[in-house]
Amino acid sequence: MTTNGTTARAGRIRVERGAKRVRAYLGGELVADTIRPRLVWEVPQYPAYYFPVEDVRTDLLVATSTVTHSPSRGDAQHFTVKAGGKNAEDAARLYTDSPIEELRDLIRLDWESMDGWFEEDEEVYTHPRDPYTRIDILPTSRRVRVEVDGVVLAESTNARVLFETGLPPRWYIPKTDVRMDLLVPTDTATHCPYKGRAQYWSARPSDRLVPDLGWSYRTPLPESQKIAGLVAFYNERIDLYIDDELQQRPVTKFSK
Repeated sequence: MTTNGTTARAGRIRVERGAKRVRAYLGGELVADTIRPRLVWEVPQYPAYYFPVEDVRTDLLVATSTVTHSPSRGDAQHFTVKAGGKNAEDAARLYTDSPIEELRDLIRLDWESMDGWFEEDEEVYTHPRDPYTRIDILPTSRRVRVEVDGVVLAESTNARVLFETGLPPRWYIPKTDVRMDLLVPTDTATHCPYKGRAQYWSARPSDRLVPDLGWSYRTPLPESQKIAGLVAFYNERIDLYIDDELQQRPVTKFSK
């Protein structure tokens, strides 16, 4: 996605104007529809969408007594969104007196409180896509070996390595090169706005069960089709050998 317009900074907050059409739904009813979204980085990892007031169905908003304070954005008046027979309590915010001038005429809708989000005509899950996040998936003939407690869980010269901005490389291995007999399916599932829905396995290399160590995207989003059905493991929690050289474990939020 390309961006245009101004960029505002206050503390850690960055505001940019996006070029995509963005829509939010609740109970099947359209709550907001804009071709002028603002991407607001409230946290470093990804942005939130803010809508110009005129692009929001304000007749669906009911002011509540809730007011929250942000050191960077100021005080926010909350609104309940009533649409499609559903009530999303305190799901909309308006920063009328924000120290960031550009936010004053924008409404923030809580991502989880809405039933559906669309960028153009494609539904988006988990959070908005960051225009500065890139994913590259490349085939590799390097020998990849995964060990836990000295037991080999996977070994392949036919893996694919996924490079994603801000994360360590992830090595996706064909199931035929994985000791699936040492993996135990779990009920855990996560969603990525760039890759889709992942299913997880725990590993039992010995008497110890290592929870949710590996995952796979059975039906990834179109841009990530190259990893469909392949299995990856958290570099942070395994002994990963690339061409027989042990890799240093990265330290991320997935380290346990």
